[in-house]
Amino acid sequence: MTQTRKIAWLWALVACLLLGHNATLWLVQRIVPDADIMALLPVQERDPVLQASFGHMVDAAQQRVLVLAGAAEWDDARRAADAYQAVLETRKDLFEATPINEQTQNDWLGLFQRHRLALLTAQQEQQLREQPSQFWLESALARLYAPFGGPKLGSWQDDPYGLFAGWVQERAQETPVRPRDGHLFVADAQRQYVLLPLTLKVPALSMTAQETVLPLLQQAAAAARKAAPQVELIQAGVILHAANASAQASGEMSTIGIGSLAGIILLTWFSFRSFKPIVLILLSIGIGCLGALSVCWLLFGRIHLLTLVFGASLIGVAQDYGIYFLCNRLAADEKLDSPALLKRLLPGLGLTLLAAVIGYTGLALTPFPGLRQMAVFSALGLVFAWFTVVCWFPALINGRTLRSGALARHYGAALQRWPLWRASRSSLAAAAVFAVLAAWGISRLGANDDIRLLQNPPKHLVADQLKLGKLLDAPTPVQYFLVRGDSAEQVLQREEELKARLDRHIAAQRLGGYQAMSNWVPSARTQAARRALVEQKLLADDGPLQGLAAQASEDRQWIAATRNGLLAAGQPLMLDEFLASPASEPWRHLWLGEQKGVYASIVALRGMDNKAAKQVMLAADGVQGVQWVDKVAEISSVLGRYRAYMGWVVFGAYVVVFGMLFHRYRGRTWRVLAPTALASIATLAMLGFASQSLQLFHVLALMLLLGVGVDYGIFMQEHPDRSDRTPWLAVGMSAANTILSFGLLGLSATPALQAFGLTMLLGTSLVWMLVPCFGTVKEIKNV
Repeated sequence: MTQTRKIAWLWALVACLLLGHNATLWLVQRIVPDADIMALLPVQERDPVLQASFGHMVDAAQQRVLVLAGAAEWDDARRAADAYQAVLETRKDLFEATPINEQTQNDWLGLFQRHRLALLTAQQEQQLREQPSQFWLESALARLYAPFGGPKLGSWQDDPYGLFAGWVQERAQETPVRPRDGHLFVADAQRQYVLLPLTLKVPALSMTAQETVLPLLQQAAAAARKAAPQVELIQAGVILHAANASAQASGEMSTIGIGSLAGIILLTWFSFRSFKPIVLILLSIGIGCLGALSVCWLLFGRIHLLTLVFGASLIGVAQDYGIYFLCNRLAADEKLDSPALLKRLLPGLGLTLLAAVIGYTGLALTPFPGLRQMAVFSALGLVFAWFTVVCWFPALINGRTLRSGALARHYGAALQRWPLWRASRSSLAAAAVFAVLAAWGISRLGANDDIRLLQNPPKHLVADQLKLGKLLDAPTPVQYFLVRGDSAEQVLQREEELKARLDRHIAAQRLGGYQAMSNWVPSARTQAARRALVEQKLLADDGPLQGLAAQASEDRQWIAATRNGLLAAGQPLMLDEFLASPASEPWRHLWLGEQKGVYASIVALRGMDNKAAKQVMLAADGVQGVQWVDKVAEISSVLGRYRAYMGWVVFGAYVVVFGMLFHRYRGRTWRVLAPTALASIATLAMLGFASQSLQLFHVLALMLLLGVGVDYGIFMQEHPDRSDRTPWLAVGMSAANTILSFGLLGLSATPALQAFGLTMLLGTSLVWMLVPCFGTVKEIKNV
């Protein structure tokens, strides 16, 4: 057995292992591509507590599904909600719903009633300091005798001054949702809604959720509309966005993959008039994708949907090596066997692979896990495709297998009519015009680094999310204050200092409110001070309690019993006690606990518009341990910095590639890089003339364009004689397929991928047109 066949059989073994591993992943383990958009975001390694706080907010929302059933009449809304809930109750293994009844409310209040003496609002504390005894005497009598003296929680003697009732009322104002007829109720000017808060028992991004939860929600919605045809249903949850992203990515992957494959098959057929080259090229692409998926899964333990979408465009690059070999096999003398031909082509093939890998390495230099995974997937795919060409093509194809098609002959003839770059007056004038136009176009480029470009959810999901947020007055999970301290007590104290400042913004109507752990569990210092204030102002021997007993015709025994009952409820409420109770469930996401040696919590904001954010964020100034967090602005800022950084990386990559190529091409090296460099500049200018805003993904595409475009320059410089049409045919077929694959990314509904695809479409087309302008026999002899 020859050395060539031994290598081919060895690679066949590798291919079988890859096929077996992929079959195990998809058919046995039933892996699910990751649809979580957060997986694409940069990891904040410099501040693990900040990163943990954001993850805490996201995790709290990820397993929640909120449903609002609304109608003009309460009975219709309730009937629709009951029908919706009845369908979900058939699958209690998927959803957990908290019952809303009198026992639930009593359990909720029980914890706080045991500590009611120390639970005061800031307004009550101020009144205790400022108001005389007569004020409190009249308040207690009003509660005793007036028919509408305010809410009564327990007996009048347990809360004669209404302090605990006032505190509970203030807590209730943190949400407009109220219990009603065993349901949660909220309303706007047109409709009354039943709120169904649901908690998923399966991971929101799992295959189980995609396959079982979504159909169940659709079935429940249909039941609700049947029960009350006029009902309005509003649904919101991470699972809905994940399902949309999954469907969108699957559709785009099919479009890009099928489009690329169809283009490769047609071009290969018209060029070689044989099925064997088609099969071989598809084999190289297929093994490239199998190898990339296997190794990526072993490295990362998961694969993102956008990686597969981006990987589908890999088809347009992975075929370059096979096409280059086939075009040279077509033009070579039949006496030259394929192993010998490969040996002659190997330096150029090696350089094309290295240049492409350098291009993809640029993606891996970003702080985005998703982009790093895309880069690794694509680079590995090219490596496996390259080895498939090197190991199999010499053994499986020879000169008699191929014959030139009409497309190859007509296209090859066009090379003779292509313009050449010469150091003439007209060429210099054209260069000057190009420089002026390019500078003008690039100067028109704006910049847009908004992180929201990473996804494009459908309008109905966005509308439902906005309406639900408005109805529930829900805080945003991406703008909040992070509070840190050496102990839990210090964190609560700093929260209270921050809240005092935020109250001024509420008074100025810049802010609707805030959610904080200290709303429910004041610091021990504050609870002790408030208890002492109540004892001094309300329970002292000369306080209003004496006058209250006289007005109610009660004796000293009654006074002692009332005082002792109130004092018994004066023990401080501990944070751990609150967190262990069912009452804390809606607020647990606000407490991070101990993180990296410090304690931390979150103060979430309600009813704040973007205009007020700049003023509200100043509330943290001067408060030690308090930090304003705006995750959208932060990540967008990171995108902007890396856009500028990657611009320099692209420039550095040109220098590295130039040095790598110089050893082989010497004075002709600039001719390899010039078409790609000029195409990149022209692409930026065209984006500027089209009023596009530059973003990181435009720059990343230019990085990849370097890897792709240098391939074409290498093909042409390996055969610089224009009478040899082989490299021109290889460049044409490779460029056409790359335009098909990456150009089809321009159809993506994701703005970032769309920008990437458009840049690659323009850049690759320009490189294709420019590359034959460089290098002739005459010029080479003069070098």
